[in-house]
Amino acid sequence: MTLPPEAGPAAPARRLWAQTLSVYLKRRVLIILFLGFSSGLPLALSGSTLLIWMTEAKVDLGTIGLFALVGTPYTLKFLWAPIVDALDIPVLSRRFGRRRGWLLAAQLLLIAAILFLGACDPARSAFVVALGALLVAAASATQDIVIDAFRVESLDESEQAAGMASYVAAYRIGMLASTAGALFLVSGLEHAGLAQHAAWSIGYAIMAALVVVGIATTLMATEPAQSRQADAVHAREHTLARVIEAAWGAFAEFLSRDMALVALAFVVLYKFTDALSGALTAPFVIDLGFSRNEYAAIIKGLGLAATLIGGFAGGFVARACSLPLSLLIGGVLQSLANLAFSWQAIVGLSTAWLSFAITVENFTSAIGTVIFVAYLSALCRNPLHTATQYALLTALAAFGRTYMSSGAGFLAAATGWSWFFAICALAGMPALILLAWLQQSRHFDALAAAKP
Repeated sequence: MTLPPEAGPAAPARRLWAQTLSVYLKRRVLIILFLGFSSGLPLALSGSTLLIWMTEAKVDLGTIGLFALVGTPYTLKFLWAPIVDALDIPVLSRRFGRRRGWLLAAQLLLIAAILFLGACDPARSAFVVALGALLVAAASATQDIVIDAFRVESLDESEQAAGMASYVAAYRIGMLASTAGALFLVSGLEHAGLAQHAAWSIGYAIMAALVVVGIATTLMATEPAQSRQADAVHAREHTLARVIEAAWGAFAEFLSRDMALVALAFVVLYKFTDALSGALTAPFVIDLGFSRNEYAAIIKGLGLAATLIGGFAGGFVARACSLPLSLLIGGVLQSLANLAFSWQAIVGLSTAWLSFAITVENFTSAIGTVIFVAYLSALCRNPLHTATQYALLTALAAFGRTYMSSGAGFLAAATGWSWFFAICALAGMPALILLAWLQQSRHFDALAAAKP
């Protein structure tokens, strides 16, 4: 007897897959997808792409390493997150709503900052370049604050996982556009006869134009219902009172929890192994003798594929394992990935090994990132303070990338590339020790019990 198409044990599985995939096509999730691209685009323009430009301009390695400090706005963004939570942007918020008004303001500032940075010349004044990079980072950090709040307020609980997966994937694509895309673009402009500085300036101008993707998405989005409900509260409360309440309430509530300080230290250290090596990965590859096109080609192809697959793998690990076990798996993998670059320093100009090293690094980093974001989201369990607490946690996560990795250039100069990346692998150990402490103290049991 032949079973009808929907009969048999495979039918429920097919329906489950169809329902799971359909979430990614919902309008709200697609909005978060494109906002993820807008969020990922600026980071490399004040980071790895800028470092390559400075390396080619013959800026010394110590100064290049210090440029990790231009990420300071990502670390301190929690200081103005309560302002974003509590205040409205004149004209824009009245026309588009509180969240979308802030998004448009941040995106317009971002365009201006990227154009300014592209007009700078690293060979003439590292200070002016640093100022431009700081402006880009500040506008980008503000955009991140708003997007995080917009995501939490826009998506239903059943859509949050899909929204975050889409956001992370699009974020990486945005970073790809401003790394490999920008490098290919600059090389093409130089090949067309432009001088190096002119090619870089035009490349940055085109990157600024890509911010329009985020602006168009913001205009097509609708203001979250929770944000509209806040308008009534804003009408009753004094402006300064709103800011103080948003700031004090978020910090006081978080610090009242058991193991709060240990959890914050873990947030700072979990991605430090990635941050320390990432501060100099691009200069390392160029210093070995690879061309910027070779580096960009590997990032564009294998790097992107590894990142996307790693993101889905991280989601699978997070669903299949407990949160502490998932964090352990992600932490170990992203630490060990640095050893591939240690061996790269020994073998030298091997395109095959560089392809392997970048693939492993992108794959394991994506796994760690997805699992880490799941942990951060679990920590932000109070709906009254989600935006400010999330900004605080992501700012602390950026602390390793900004301050703790600022001496990477001096460390690499003192130890050599092979030992430098071995040290980067060991830099993941403190986070794993704190993870064991949190697990022993039943920190994760408390997070599970607090779920709505």
